[in-house]
Amino acid sequence: MGLRVRKIVRILPGVRLNLSKSGGSLSLGGRGLSVNLGKDGVRTTAGMPGTGVSYSTRAPWSTGGAGFKPWAVVAAVAAVVVLATLAFGA
Repeated sequence: MGLRVRKIVRILPGVRLNLSKSGGSLSLGGRGLSVNLGKDGVRTTAGMPGTGVSYSTRAPWSTGGAGFKPWAVVAAVAAVVVLATLAFGA
């Protein structure tokens, strides 16, 4: 078993910068719904807090050198807009 070390920096409520040896990522959201923007793509996780039940999906930035995937960027931007609207109230 390998040792893992990470550092989480809270930037704003619901916005975290995750730093580790393998790289960094940005997490948006909190309990129940979160979006993680990392070097491998976008991971969206939705769950029912307190139950241990969650669903997670991943949208890679690209697949095997197939090139840039604009839909992954659109999904990330849409997730940020939705979370910002929920966090700050529209």
